[in-house]
Amino acid sequence: MRLIMQAAVNMAVFLACALLFPSGFILANMTVAALAAVVLAFLNRLLKPLLILLSLPLVIISLGAFSLIINAAMLELTAWLIPGFGFESFWWAFLVALLLTLANLIFVDQGSIQIRR
Repeated sequence: MRLIMQAAVNMAVFLACALLFPSGFILANMTVAALAAVVLAFLNRLLKPLLILLSLPLVIISLGAFSLIINAAMLELTAWLIPGFGFESFWWAFLVALLLTLANLIFVDQGSIQIRR
């Protein structure tokens, strides 16, 4: 269920970024957005934990900020796998990664946080 929610949030952010940043973010159509969102969700589930483990000293030293670089790299990998989806530079991928992180924090991870009284 969480994978589906993450893919839906990813697709919404991709569509919003395509409208907001037409010069830096390349998105052919909604089908490509849906496919890229699903691929990114699977890559985040399979490959991202390994990348965080391998770069754990950098993540700790940067107090977690290096995970944004990992997210941008995951987006670049998704762009490499999906034709019609891409970025003009790594910094555009970094900006979209930042927006994806915020959106997933608000919409996906909100349900997993429970406050006990």
